[in-house]
Amino acid sequence: MAIAPGVATSTDSNPVEDEGTQINAPGLNYFVFALFFIFGGITSLNDVILPKLKELFTLNYTQAMLIQFCFFTAYLVIGIPGAQLVKRIGYMRGAVVGLLTMMAGCLLFIPASQTATYGLFLFALFVLASGVVVVQVVTNPLISLLGPQKTVHSRLTFAQAFNSLGTTIFPRVGSTLILGGLAGVTAAELSGAELDAYRTAESQAIVNTYIGLAIALAVIAAVVWSFRNRLQGEKHEQSSLSGGFALLKRPRFGYGALCIFLYVGAEVAIGSLIVNYLMQEGVMGLEEQAAGKMIAYYWGGALVGRLIGSGLLRVFSPGLILATVAAGAITLLAISTNTTGATSGYSLLAIGLMNSIMFPTIFSLACEKLGTKAADGSGIINIAIFGGAVIPLFTGMLADASGSLATAMILPAICYAIIAGFGIFARNPA
Repeated sequence: MAIAPGVATSTDSNPVEDEGTQINAPGLNYFVFALFFIFGGITSLNDVILPKLKELFTLNYTQAMLIQFCFFTAYLVIGIPGAQLVKRIGYMRGAVVGLLTMMAGCLLFIPASQTATYGLFLFALFVLASGVVVVQVVTNPLISLLGPQKTVHSRLTFAQAFNSLGTTIFPRVGSTLILGGLAGVTAAELSGAELDAYRTAESQAIVNTYIGLAIALAVIAAVVWSFRNRLQGEKHEQSSLSGGFALLKRPRFGYGALCIFLYVGAEVAIGSLIVNYLMQEGVMGLEEQAAGKMIAYYWGGALVGRLIGSGLLRVFSPGLILATVAAGAITLLAISTNTTGATSGYSLLAIGLMNSIMFPTIFSLACEKLGTKAADGSGIINIAIFGGAVIPLFTGMLADASGSLATAMILPAICYAIIAGFGIFARNPA
């Protein structure tokens, strides 16, 4: 993928991407890796909050999936404006804006807890996600600019490994802090003032976790601001607010954007249901906190896969590897939903390993040869992440309608089948 900050002009006046043009900022890779770690970890905490709020507010699966819906709707709303903002103020200042917005979202958990209002929790998650979107608009193209074009698939996959490190660590810690019960009762057993008091007390653990994150984000934003003039040679092609949508006319990019929508949706849907899935008597029959800690294995598989995948993508066709792991995910879903006990539970968790290289590989395959339209492409890709709102919601509806989480897994399987097709379609360079 050639995501270069400038373009050369050929004799026929058509822009030709300069595959050798890069941003000169030695050592900035480490900064980008840290951002991948942060927004990955914060996003994965939704998988811990979801079963907690489901119990506190006695929600069905469809209502509980509104957590993911509100979070990932920010990608639809903020994707293009976020790209325009980054093009206007630059990558580093854009990262600061994103981090401060994330901090504001974390702080909104305070009034949400004090009023014990589910709607305020959803709004706080939307604001938090808006900051994540801006940070992600910065990181995806920036890591591609900080090195040679020929290793971009491998480099983006390696950067995504830090994202997976965050998604592995945060749920492990979050499940300990958030999922432990303060009382030997449930919300379904209470009403009136007792129910409000119970919700306020139980949600305080969520608040304490996010206050800690807000403080950390403020410190990181200050550090990033101190390096705001670090980039040399940063340029962006200016376009209208909707200019990036023209990229969807490119079959490779349009198909890739669809696959990002489906991949994120499938990954989030499975991650959101892991706790409830593993708590089923027919699967592993775990307690809520123990099941919450198992989320780390799902995201940890993605971490291991990305470390391995960054090497494999240097040797084998990225498209064929993508098709292979998508087929592997379908196989594991089939095993999980047709077995019981540990086999059912661990085969579902192992899908994280198959997910590992999907996002960076789909992103880089779709965005090959975008040149100075890199920010526009990244903005559209971030809109496509809206799949994390839609697919989980429909998966929850399917679970409620069928009364079976196993049946609901048919929808993620369909998503992976379409992704496998894209891998075959994009197996050759653009």
